[in-house]
Order: sequence, then C-alpha cells, then structure tokens
Amino acid sequence: MTTLGVVVAMTLVAFEAIAVATVMPAVGVDLDGLGIYAWAFGAYVAAALVGMVTSGVWADRLGPRLPFTVGALIFGTGALLAGFAPTMEILIAARGLQGLGGGGLIVALYVLIARAYDESIRPRAFSVLSAAWVVPALAGPVVAGWVTETFTWRWAFWAVPLVMIWPLFALRAVLREHDGGERDQPAGARRVRSAVIAAVGLVLLQAALLRPGDLMLVIALALGVVGAVMLVPAVRVLLPRGALRLERGLPTTVMMRGFLAGCFFSAEAFLPLALVEQRGVSVTWAGLTLAVASAGWVAGSAWQSRLPGDADRARPVQWGTTMVALGLASLPLCLIPAFPTWICVVSWMVGALGMGVSFPSINVQTLRLSPQAEQGRNSSSLQISDAVVSALGLGVAGAIHATAVAAGGAQAATYVTIWLLAALGAAAAIFAARRMTPVLSVR
Repeated sequence: MTTLGVVVAMTLVAFEAIAVATVMPAVGVDLDGLGIYAWAFGAYVAAALVGMVTSGVWADRLGPRLPFTVGALIFGTGALLAGFAPTMEILIAARGLQGLGGGGLIVALYVLIARAYDESIRPRAFSVLSAAWVVPALAGPVVAGWVTETFTWRWAFWAVPLVMIWPLFALRAVLREHDGGERDQPAGARRVRSAVIAAVGLVLLQAALLRPGDLMLVIALALGVVGAVMLVPAVRVLLPRGALRLERGLPTTVMMRGFLAGCFFSAEAFLPLALVEQRGVSVTWAGLTLAVASAGWVAGSAWQSRLPGDADRARPVQWGTTMVALGLASLPLCLIPAFPTWICVVSWMVGALGMGVSFPSINVQTLRLSPQAEQGRNSSSLQISDAVVSALGLGVAGAIHATAVAAGGAQAATYVTIWLLAALGAAAAIFAARRMTPVLSVR
C-alpha cells in the first residue's frame, strides 16, 4: 500500500504538470496573457519554495503525515481556483497556491521514502517514483489536448481535486506509522522566515526580468537589485552550508538538482508554445512531444535503479547532465522548416533520458549523506535548489519571450535563444557534477 499510495500521489502531480504544460498555449490565448505567459510557471515555483521549507520543518519535527495532508489539500484547492480563473492574473495567483501545496506534498513524499525504505532499495523506490510519470506522460497530453479542443482547457485543473482523495486515503496508515521526529528544531522558524523572504526576492527578480511595457527600466533594475539582496542571504540559510560555493559532497549534490531543473524546465515551458506558434501543430500534437520523450526519463531512471544504494553518484550524474546538454543543444532543429517537426521528440528524449539518470541519483546521494534527523531539511533543500534556479531560468527565458512579444511577436530565433542558453547552462553543470563526491571518498 505504501508504494501504491506514493505512486498514485506522484502520478497526480505528474499529470497536472504535464497537462498544464500542454494546455498553456490555449490558456495564454484565451485569457489574452501571452505577454505574461512565463508567470504561470514562475508563480508556481516561487510559492513552492515556501511549501517545501515548511514541509521539511514539519516532517523533521512531526513526521510526514501533516505536511502531506495539508499540501495535498492546498494543491487541490489551487487547481480548482485556476480552473475558474476569469483572467490570466487570477490564474497566476491560483498557480501560486498550487505551488505552495505541491512543494509541501513532494517533500513529504521524499521523507516518507527515506523512512519507509532501507538505503539499499531507495534507488528502486525513486525509480518507481519516476515511473509514476509514465501514464501521465503518455495519456496527459492526449487527454488534455482533446479536452481543450473539444470542451475547455479548464478541465485540466478541475480534474485535480476530484482525484486527490485517493492518495490521501491510500497513504493514511503508513503516514501515521511514521509520525514523530526531532521536536526540538530551533532553526525551523528561521528557515520558514527565510523561505518567505526568498520567495519574495524571487518574485521581484522575475518582475524585473518579465517587466511589463509600462514598467520603466530604472524601476525594473531597482526591483532586480532588491530581489537579489533578499534572495541570496535567505538561500544561504535554506541550503546546506557551502552550497553556493559548490563545496564537495552534499552542498554540490543539492545544487546539481537546481542546475538541471533550471535548464531543462525553462526550455520545456516554451516547447509546446514554439511548436504551436512556429510550426502550426495542434495543442495535442505539441503535448505528445512531451509524452513520447518522457519514455527517456523512465528508461534513465530504471537504469540508475540497478546501481547499489550506497554507491557514489557523481559519475552517473555527469553522464546524465551531458545528455541533457546534448538534447537541449539539438532542440532548435525542430524549428527549421527543412526538418520534420517530430525531430524534437528525439532531442527531447535524449534530454529526458539524462534527467531520468540524474534526478533519482541526486535524490539517492542526498539521502545517503543525510542523518535521519536532517532528511526533511535536506529533502526540502533539494526542492529549494530546484525552485530557485528554475524560477531564475524561467525568468530569463520569460524575459526573452516577453521582449519578443512586446516587439511584435515571438519568432523562431526567440525560442532558439532560450534553448541554447539552457544548453550552455547544462554544459557548465557537467563540470560541477564531479564535486558531488564527498571529500572523504576522494582517493
């Protein structure tokens, strides 16, 4: 029941994420919000930061049951409100509420895996977690695209609270079994405050990057400076000591999660939109690109699950990061008229294969280097790194896109620029991956 419940919960999160990525081009047109398109993703990520940290603090202090339950309820409520949103601004706010709940939900699941599974089988547990994306990845774009074209994109959000009941039911017993933790957590309140400050800093930075046409450059620069001043000190509190300096072992392991997420997901957010706008494909077909390529993620995750649970994961993450960089670098080929549009499936599958190898390996390495009393904190640190760098990546990509829209419309060069910048970031992360190996393991 533990494995089934975890898979169901992650399947729900995966379905929502893929469905939203599929329908967002239609949402942007329907709500006249293409100019602020990236905010629908950035708001989710910024709010998730607060949910992740709060969930990690609660999980270390009380166990994963409370943060999972609260996170699931908030996630479902946000989805319901997004479905009823009459304007793009209200949808963005609802997406932020979803992020708050989704961030807490995922951290609670990580802590549950750490407590319910022995170290030797955690790689397989995370492989199963990745496999939970299979059905949503294959069915999500088809269902979301068909529902959008036949009825309305709003059902991609309305369906979430309807199926949220099952994971709450399936996991209630095992969550109760793993209640309890280190109740003396004096740093917990400081971490939550830092998370709120970091989230506000992220929003200000994104506002500076995604500045609307009526926001003067001087004001945008001021917002960016204030956002950075708020963000950096707060993140230093939330991440393991030495993370921003890429110290060996756990600090770099946590940062690798952010590097990969920032590059991959900022590119993914604009892939369906680019195919719809530049190659004239349907929303359903664009979503299928994400669906078919997701098989690469599952294959990579399955491969890493065969590695010993106590093995150092620096080298597998290097291999995976290399594949991500190659996939992103070849993605612009899909916008060249001489090439068929399906060529993007090959590029995205290579990148997804690398993510499938890397993400579970980073998770395993983090828990391997974490004492039980810090599993919640370090699991939330993974998500924090993911959220912060993803938000910054989305901000940069969104700024490029918004500038093009304001100048008369995004062109193929707009998306090529976004994808090649992401590829450069992934290429740089290949060298950082070597520092995942702890100092004591270096010979």
